[in-house]
Amino acid sequence: MAAWSARRRRFGGLVTITLFLLPALVLFGLLVLAPIAVAMYTSVFKWNGLGGLPSDFVGLDNFTRMFDDEVFVGDLWRGLVLIVLSITVQLPLALAIAMLLNQKMRGRAFYRLLFFAPYVLSEVITGVLFTMILSPEAGLANQILGATGLDVLQSSWLAEPSTVMMSLFLVMTWKYFGFHMILYLAGRQSIPKELGEAAAIDGAGSWTQFRYVTLPLLGPTIRISVFLSVIGAIQLFDLVWVLTSGGPIHSSETMAVTMFQFGFKRSQVGYASAISVVMFLISLVFALAYQRFVLRRDTEGAITTMRDQR
Repeated sequence: MAAWSARRRRFGGLVTITLFLLPALVLFGLLVLAPIAVAMYTSVFKWNGLGGLPSDFVGLDNFTRMFDDEVFVGDLWRGLVLIVLSITVQLPLALAIAMLLNQKMRGRAFYRLLFFAPYVLSEVITGVLFTMILSPEAGLANQILGATGLDVLQSSWLAEPSTVMMSLFLVMTWKYFGFHMILYLAGRQSIPKELGEAAAIDGAGSWTQFRYVTLPLLGPTIRISVFLSVIGAIQLFDLVWVLTSGGPIHSSETMAVTMFQFGFKRSQVGYASAISVVMFLISLVFALAYQRFVLRRDTEGAITTMRDQR
């Protein structure tokens, strides 16, 4: 009788869990799994998105065409450049400002709000704003350079292949570094002050405390920040589209922009679906590898902590 009651309670608990999870699972299936399946299906067809279901089966031709396309191969290199610049410039800048704003100073809350504010703006507003700032004729950037006697540095920032990627990265940094700054600031404030005080008693200076106490304890936060930065660079679209639409001469185009161009501008939905599948696979492989080799200690620590709390 006791065994029957235990099984009945477990079954009731399972039903309750299923009922609570069902709405989320349905939404996940409709909004995530179904689009992935449709993209994989249409990627092996030559299809313009009209006239019913695709019927012109081409197998892997869309994928072979993709890697023979100089624009798409360039998209991969440009994405890699943005990832490297984000990790080596944007994230260290966010970390430095977070450490600075963790110090006691007048107006600290205002500065935190000021640096975080660009992240709250939509990508469209940011793109329109910097389109005006970087305008070659009446743009604020060139006007400031001219007023300070630096006319030689004036440029058609978003219209020159030699400057467009750096301009794009500067806009990305302005837009997103505040988000990473808040992450680092939250991680820093979770570190007990007693650890720094103990290090100071042992004779450690500010840099030594940061190097051997703060930075290691910020490791989980930094690793999550790097992960979000890389995934964001792989999937970057809206900011590029508003600023340059991938120009000039494809020199700022990303995989997402190329996918949009072929899918919605040229009505080559099958080829655009193949690009989306490759983007998904790149993101998935990176996410799995990163979790397996980089976030392994963090996830294992979280699981161990949850078990201990039980």
